[in-house]
Amino acid sequence: MLQFNKWKAISIVVIVGLGILMALPNVLPPNVRANLPSFVPHTPITLGLDLRGGSHMLLEIDENLLRTELLKQLRGDIRQKLFRENKIKHSIGSSGSGELIVTISDPSQADKAAQELRELVRPVNTGVFGQGVDVAEIEIERSGQRFTMRYSDDGLRDRIRRAVEQSISVLGLRIDPDGTLEPTIQRQGDNRILVQIPGLDDTKEVKDRIRQTGKLQFRLLCASQRTDASQRVPLGCEELPDRANENIPYWVTTARVDGVDGEHLVDAQPAFDQRNGEPIVTFRFNQTGALRFGKLTQANVGKPFAIVLDKKVVSAPVINEPILGGSGQISGNFSVEEANSLAIVLRSGALPVQLSIAHESTVGPSLGSDSVRAGLIACMLGLFAVLVFMVVTYGLFGTFAVFALLANLLLLIGLLSVLQATLTLPGIAGIVLTMGMAVDSNVLVFERIREEVRNGRSPLNAIETGFARALGTILDANVTTLIAAVILFGLGSGPIRGFAVTLGFGIVTTVFTAYTLTRLVVAWWVRQYRPKTVPL
Repeated sequence: MLQFNKWKAISIVVIVGLGILMALPNVLPPNVRANLPSFVPHTPITLGLDLRGGSHMLLEIDENLLRTELLKQLRGDIRQKLFRENKIKHSIGSSGSGELIVTISDPSQADKAAQELRELVRPVNTGVFGQGVDVAEIEIERSGQRFTMRYSDDGLRDRIRRAVEQSISVLGLRIDPDGTLEPTIQRQGDNRILVQIPGLDDTKEVKDRIRQTGKLQFRLLCASQRTDASQRVPLGCEELPDRANENIPYWVTTARVDGVDGEHLVDAQPAFDQRNGEPIVTFRFNQTGALRFGKLTQANVGKPFAIVLDKKVVSAPVINEPILGGSGQISGNFSVEEANSLAIVLRSGALPVQLSIAHESTVGPSLGSDSVRAGLIACMLGLFAVLVFMVVTYGLFGTFAVFALLANLLLLIGLLSVLQATLTLPGIAGIVLTMGMAVDSNVLVFERIREEVRNGRSPLNAIETGFARALGTILDANVTTLIAAVILFGLGSGPIRGFAVTLGFGIVTTVFTAYTLTRLVVAWWVRQYRPKTVPL
C-alpha cells in the first residue's frame, strides 16, 4: 500500500497543483486574473443571492386572465370558421362559468357547423414525451342548433404549462438583455416562475419590464373621435387610453390592421429622432411583416393609425407616405430610459399572459457581505479547531493530515471555480462539514494503525495494514454520504442544491486527499527516515 511508482506519484502531485492553480483566481486581483493562461478560470466562484445581495421574485400566471384570453381567441376562431370561411350565420354568447354558447341561425346549417367546430378541437397529450393519453383541449356539447364550448381541465393545464415555458424564455431576454446579470429563472410549481437576480438592488426597472405583456398592435383610428364624454363608441371600434395620459381616449378599430403586429418584429432599438433629438424606438419587420406593413401604409396614406402596446396607445401618427422598407419608428415623448426599456420589451417578444408578483424580497449587498464574513469566520474557526485537534492527538501524522486537509480545501475551491458553481450560504456550511468529514478518514486510518501497533506489528507493516484495512470503511462512509448529496441535489432546489453541490464535491476531494495524498506523504516519510516507531 505504500509503494508508488513514479508516474502515479507525479499524477497525484499534478492534480493537487492544478487544484491550487484553479483556486488562485479567488484571491488574485482582476488585473492579474486577466493575464492568467486560458485554461485557468478568469473569474472567481460565483456567489449566490444570499452572499452577493440581489432580488428574489416569485411570479404567478393570472389563470383567470389566461382563461379570458383563451375564450376571446376561441370566439375569434369560431367566427373565422363559421362566417368568414363558410358563411354560416350565428350568434355567440357566454356564460359565467367560462363557456361560449354558439347558436346557429339556420337549422339546416347546424350539421355543417358541427363539422367545422369539431376541427377546432385540438388533442392534448397528458403524459411526458408524448407517452400519455390524448384528450380534447376543447369540449363541445350540442343541443340541436346550439353548441356549448369550453376548455377542458387538461386543455387549461396544457395552456398554463406552455405559457410558463414561453414566459421563462421571454423573461430571460427582458431581464438580462446584455447577458451580464446572471439571473436564475425557473419553473416553481404549476403556474409560478422563480426569478433571482444577484447583485441587483433597485428592481423598479425590471419589474416594469415584467409587468408589460409586450403585445404590440397597429390599429387604424376610427373615422370619428370622441369630442364629448356623452358620446358612445361607434360600432366596430373600441376606446383605448393614451399611454402617457389615460384621460385622453382614442377610438380605434377592433380588428388588427392587415394582420400586422409585434409577432412580425425582428428587431427594436432605442434611438434619437434626427429632427428634434427626442428619444424614439426604431423597429424592423421580417419579410411577412414588411409586406403587410407596406400594404397597410399604401392603402391608408393620409389617415392616422394607432400604435398600441398592451391596450394603450403609444402614438397615433398620420401615414404621410407608403413605408415599404419594412422598418419604422415609435415616438411618444419618451425619456431615454423609457425608450430603452420599450425596445427591450419589443425585442424580447410578447408574454403569453400577464404575470403578477406573488412574493418579493431583496437582500442588500451589505447583508450579503455580512454573510460572507460570517461564513469565512466559521470556516477559519472550524479549520483551526480541526488542525489543533489533529496535531495534538496524532503528532507528526496529524501534521500530514493537516497538509492533506489544506490541499482538500484548495481542491474543492478550485473545482467549484472550474465548474462555475454558485456558492451560497448553505454551500459554505457544506464546506465546513467537508472539513470535519475530511479528517474522519484520517482518524480511521490512524486509529487502525495504532491498533496494529498494539497487536505487535512492525511500524512499516502496521502503517501498510492500517491504510489497507481502513479503505473499505472510508469508501462506505463517503459513498453513503455522496448518495444523500445526490438525492438532495435531485429533489431539492435553491439553497438545498447549493449545500448538496459543495458536499458532493467535498466528498470526492476528501476521498482523494485523505487516502491517496496522505498515503503518498506517509510513504515518502517512511522511505526517507525508516522509522523504528510510529509517531502517533
